[in-house]
Amino acid sequence: MQPTDNNVPRHLGIILDGNRRFAKRLMLKPWKGHEWGYEKVKSVLEWCKEYNIREVTLYSFSIENFDRPKEEFNYLMEIFKKACTHFKNDPNGKNMKIHFVGRIAMFPQDVQDAMHDLMEATKHNSPYILNLAMAYGGRAEIIDATKKIAQEIKEGKLNVDQINEDLFAQHLYLNSDPDLIIRTSGEQRLSGFLLYQGSYAEIAFVEKLWPEFEKKDFLKCLDHYAHSERRFGK
Repeated sequence: MQPTDNNVPRHLGIILDGNRRFAKRLMLKPWKGHEWGYEKVKSVLEWCKEYNIREVTLYSFSIENFDRPKEEFNYLMEIFKKACTHFKNDPNGKNMKIHFVGRIAMFPQDVQDAMHDLMEATKHNSPYILNLAMAYGGRAEIIDATKKIAQEIKEGKLNVDQINEDLFAQHLYLNSDPDLIIRTSGEQRLSGFLLYQGSYAEIAFVEKLWPEFEKKDFLKCLDHYAHSERRFGK
């Protein structure tokens, strides 16, 4: 397909699922699959630029993932720090602004420092945006937004009658709605990903595990989106 302003999503969300199962197929420790998953992220971001998808949100680490075994958790933290260094120094990434969305204070301090350094280093980049959902949960996001609004009401900064969908969205971790959400690994659920923002997103479920996701699969998802009639409930 050829990209046009009409048939390519402006904002793409992806649930990166299947790294552990991929490693098990290779008879490796499950967490070794995250390394392949990280390399696939770099490829997919290049495809997104090729097709002029301006914003990408990746479900990278959920709140529930903090319960992973210690060895796997530590391995993932090293990958996250490695990724921060890569994106901070990558000359091809000078046109991409990077945000972390979620309860990032839950991470070890050295990981938080790497995240904040990366956001600071890329804050003026354009026109592409990469959002990394880390320590993320859709219900947690809605609860945290509600608490922020309640606090502003308590402090007299906000009146209850001012609350509407636009104001609520402004208090979320991410105030941007995905047009298309892709989930790999054959699972057909959102697992709490962008519950508020994704209300009217098109969804493409892919059977392949995340490290197996190829450009032809990516293009098939874009084709699915291009041929969808988006009525937004009308």
